[in-house]
Amino acid sequence: MKRTVIFIISALLLSTQLIFAQTKELSIDDAIVGVWREFYPEYIRGTEFRPNSKTFTYIDDTVLIEKTIDLKKEKSLIDLNTLNSILSDAEKSELRYFPAYKWIDENTIRFNNQNDIIEIDIKNKSLAKYIKLSEKAENIDYCEQNNMSAYTIGNNLSIINEAGDIKQVSNDRNLEVIYGQTVARNEFGIEKGTFWSPKGNFLAFYRKDESMVTNYPIVNTDKRIAEVEPTKYCMAGMKSEEVTLGIYDIKTENVAYIETGEPKEQYLTNIAWSPDEKFVYIAVLNREQNHMKLNKYDIASGKFVSTLFEEKNDKYVEPLHPMTFLPSDPEKFIWQTRKDGYSHLYLYDTKGNQISQITTGNFEVQEIYGFTEDGTDIIIKANKETPIDFDIYRVNIASGAMIRITKDSGSHDAVVSNDGNYIIDNFSSSTIPNAYKIYSTKGKEISTILIASNPLEEYKLGKTEIGTLKANDGVTDLYYRIVLPPDFDPTKKYPAIVYVYGGPHAQLITNSWLNAGGWAYYMAQKGYIMFTLDNRGSSNRGAAFENIIHRQLGTVEVQDQLTGIKYLESLGYVDMDRIGVHGWSYGGFMTTTLMTDHADIFKVGVAGGPVINWELYEIMYGERYMDMPQENEEGYANNNLLNKVEKLSGRLMLIHGTSDPVVVWQHSLNFVEKCVEKKVLIDYMVYPGHEHNVRGYDRIHLMRIVTRYFEDHL
Repeated sequence: MKRTVIFIISALLLSTQLIFAQTKELSIDDAIVGVWREFYPEYIRGTEFRPNSKTFTYIDDTVLIEKTIDLKKEKSLIDLNTLNSILSDAEKSELRYFPAYKWIDENTIRFNNQNDIIEIDIKNKSLAKYIKLSEKAENIDYCEQNNMSAYTIGNNLSIINEAGDIKQVSNDRNLEVIYGQTVARNEFGIEKGTFWSPKGNFLAFYRKDESMVTNYPIVNTDKRIAEVEPTKYCMAGMKSEEVTLGIYDIKTENVAYIETGEPKEQYLTNIAWSPDEKFVYIAVLNREQNHMKLNKYDIASGKFVSTLFEEKNDKYVEPLHPMTFLPSDPEKFIWQTRKDGYSHLYLYDTKGNQISQITTGNFEVQEIYGFTEDGTDIIIKANKETPIDFDIYRVNIASGAMIRITKDSGSHDAVVSNDGNYIIDNFSSSTIPNAYKIYSTKGKEISTILIASNPLEEYKLGKTEIGTLKANDGVTDLYYRIVLPPDFDPTKKYPAIVYVYGGPHAQLITNSWLNAGGWAYYMAQKGYIMFTLDNRGSSNRGAAFENIIHRQLGTVEVQDQLTGIKYLESLGYVDMDRIGVHGWSYGGFMTTTLMTDHADIFKVGVAGGPVINWELYEIMYGERYMDMPQENEEGYANNNLLNKVEKLSGRLMLIHGTSDPVVVWQHSLNFVEKCVEKKVLIDYMVYPGHEHNVRGYDRIHLMRIVTRYFEDHL
């Protein structure tokens, strides 16, 4: 079997002296919560560039500090006591800690205190603005151009101005009609439900009619008599919500709706305004998700103007990013799409003509951060160097020439100065816990703010290896990670646990700090080989890598996981009679699939929140990858795990949150019911009141259960 080793790190440490200092072991509390608290690497909170200066600011406990980008000068700008004194004088609620903030101009910061919006004049140490919102307000969307906030209470949408005057955009008593909130279950890059126009004269908002969608019962057991709290859940092949886009005119206070036409069951995604506020653009996607039209609509009439271009694919089209207009030319915009097989940027004009493809190659653009001051270049994040490294680049819009700004191997994020000349680079890698550097966007390193030390240097952690294996097509590289026990002896045999997700929109193997997660190292301490492989179908490797699973979930992914198993067998120190598997959500589906289809290999499994029958999953995600049940009967039947119950021979535990609105509880209950019918033994655990996965301190209990299950049976 051909494999490539990318790098090896020994116990996440870099010196032999530190190896001898490794005497401590992680507790389960350390592994699950501690790695995010006391063992989290040193970090800098609230890094921002101050406008119109060559300085940046950050929060040092209770003080806002300013430093020059060369780190030679430093001063305190304002502290928490001063903030509270300003608020107290204005008879406003005090702050418990220094808040997350944003620079509005060179002397003003904005932040929130609960729902209230506050601006402070740093120079004069005075209150510049205070907008008080109801404690019930949600989905708050502030507009700098008009100093107004859109927000929702219940199913309705309102706007409040700087003086505190409230205008109701909607006042619908039908609770099944929702205004100003996300739609399509947050698919297609939809993260909010309101969209201010560039000058603040209009507010676009989603209106979602769910009256035709089935009520799904979520049971609240906190009451003496348990109560049903229904949620709207549209399963694959069933009736979907109907969405329209409304436009609220700030001056006239009138609402008009964009005439997006028939069919009503379509997706209105990636909302964007023209810079002159005369038009709104919508990426309209059919329910089948294989045909997208970028449509232009007239604000004055609400009528359709033109289709700029269309994208079709025999599997699916997934628009995720609204158009980005060039600041130097309002008639041109950047569009991000996978139409050439990878997520790349294209330059178009507003007539729909493609001017150029800006980025090209076998890599994916993740994010556009902004433009340089002259508007000729953009700052982006992409995995151009390797699929597991994420760097920051400067790209010339006209030529496509790329400059790699960040120099260190790892996973990077950036804060870009308002003039586009500098970035604060925050990154980590498998050997660097956390770091901050400042670069010019021409690629020159200006200064190093922080290189964090290893917070786990005294702990016995296993050696980690990241490498690649060839898939069974002999061509495709599959990235894997293996964690060995701290006192590893290659002459011994060890049990192995495969941690799996395996589905779209997730990548488990990246070059980042503690990428395996605390639990993997905790289990390695207990003598397990911990293994993870990103199979085909997972994220950030291009369209063909992901959409190969279309209409046949649980097939190619399983083939790739078996490639990983063959690799484990080739090592010679893995006990092939003691292979376990664990995953959640899609990983729960994969775990249960592996435990049934390959019961001869996998002896113990723990499947959390598992999809058991894709007919029970929601339409936006489910129909993208499987089509409708009536269009793909064979595919749905082949991956329906209810049809595989009798194959189960090992020890399998299913875990589910009783209030799960994503993979509803019915999935695992149906599997248990089928096990009873077929006289197949299974173990089961529920978490009352928890949704999709178990969060907070209860997660320690969850992972103690998972750990004990493997300890008892593997």
